[in-house]
Order: sequence, then structure tokens, then C-alpha cells
Amino acid sequence: MTFKAPDLSGRVIKSEICIREGTAWLSAKEPRFAYALQRTGPLSLRLRPDGFQRLLSAIISQQVSVTSADAIWRRMESAKLTSPKAILAASDQELRSVGLSRQKNKYAKALSQADIDYASLRTLSTEDIVKILTKVSGIGNWTAEIYVMFSLGRADVFAPGDLALQESVRMLFKLSKRPKEKELSAMSKDWKPWRAVAARLLWAYYAHVKSREGIT
Repeated sequence: MTFKAPDLSGRVIKSEICIREGTAWLSAKEPRFAYALQRTGPLSLRLRPDGFQRLLSAIISQQVSVTSADAIWRRMESAKLTSPKAILAASDQELRSVGLSRQKNKYAKALSQADIDYASLRTLSTEDIVKILTKVSGIGNWTAEIYVMFSLGRADVFAPGDLALQESVRMLFKLSKRPKEKELSAMSKDWKPWRAVAARLLWAYYAHVKSREGIT
């Protein structure tokens, strides 16, 4: 595979200062973002470490509540099942006993066998990182994009397939219906080079509206 170097003019989010710069830029460009920020208040950094454990945790979190995912992860940590070597050495029964479904058992082992050079991902373009990660069974575009956004800190990454982002845009932009992934991807181009900050703001706005509606 031929890899493309990352855009060196792009930003990497490292601190709250970057988030503030991004929200200021977005608010100046799009008044609806300024409106959202007034209601959400300052955004959190939300950076996480990169590497195997972060992707494994993302797989575990798929299609379950945050509470359930956290409980499963704690059991995996207690059982010392958070490394590729430990996952591959574990029996299906051992993995089921900590809460992994048959499908997630399969995905965890696929990730453990993938032998990804996580350090080298930091030097690649977002496009190539997504290509590499989505070759692993159980990792789709959304998981790869979230990894690039929060574990690698790329400032110009978006996840248009995220339902909360789609619904937040529908509410904030007063659309008649929720935009589809392709439509939202096109809309997000107007938010370059701070699309990852736009995503943070849209998630925060979604949480704000739902909390006011009494939905958690």
C-alpha cells in the first residue's frame, strides 16, 4: 500500500487553547455555532491515549451503553485481558465471562492479530489511517474516525455517520430531517480546518438539548 503523508499544515489538538481557537473560528464563520457555544459553555479537551487498548475499548463500546462498556472494561482490566497477547491466549469462555459477546470476542482477536504499528499511524494521513484500521474486522469508519479525532488529536476530522452528530445538526440548523452521512460529510467541509472541534460542539449541543428534554 502506498501511504500519503499527513497535511503538515493541519492542526493537532493538544490543549484547551486549541479548542478555544477552534470554537472562536467556527463561531465567527457560522452564527449557529456561536449560538450552540453560548448554551454548551466551554468544550472539554477529550483527548485519550493512542494504541491497542483504545481501539479495543472502542470495539467493546459498540452498541452498548456507556455504563455497560465501562463495566466490561473494568472486568477485562481485572482479568488482565487488555493486551494482544492476553486476548489471543484467552479461551472463548474466558472472554465471555468478562462480558464479551461472541461477535466482540471475534473482533477483539482480530485486532490482536492485526499487528498494527500504532506509533507509525501518527505520521500518516487521516485517509490512510482509516484505510489501515478498517481492514480489521469490527472496525468501521466511525471507530477509525473517532480514534483519529481523540487519540491522535487531529483537528480536521469528522464522523458524519454518527447519529448524534446528524441529529444535532438537524436541530441546530433547523433542518426538516436528519442529514444522511453523505450530506453531512459535504456540510462539514465548510467547517475545515476545525471539523473535530465542530464535532465536539455538536455533541455538546446534542447533550444540552436532550438534558433540557429530560433525556439522558
